[in-house]
Amino acid sequence: MHDPASPSSPSDPAAPAGPQASVDVVEEVMAWYSRAVLAERRASPSDPERLERLLAGRQECVRDRARLEEAGAEETARITASYAARLKELEATGP
Repeated sequence: MHDPASPSSPSDPAAPAGPQASVDVVEEVMAWYSRAVLAERRASPSDPERLERLLAGRQECVRDRARLEEAGAEETARITASYAARLKELEATGP
């Protein structure tokens, strides 16, 4: 378990964009989308448009996670900052 106050927290946009921190924050966003997809599929009635947006968001995470394998330091930092901001937004809105 990580300490949210720790400077190495993956959801901290000011944290260093090391390879593992980048992977962690992308995977946190991917997990948020997975939970939201599950909740939407269980909802009655389900919103097909929202489900489609959630699935597209999760697929984007999959692509960006794969890009991190070859990304340089600048792209890694950009992806990390983008996903840290997205995670903050998503967590504020709930699943």
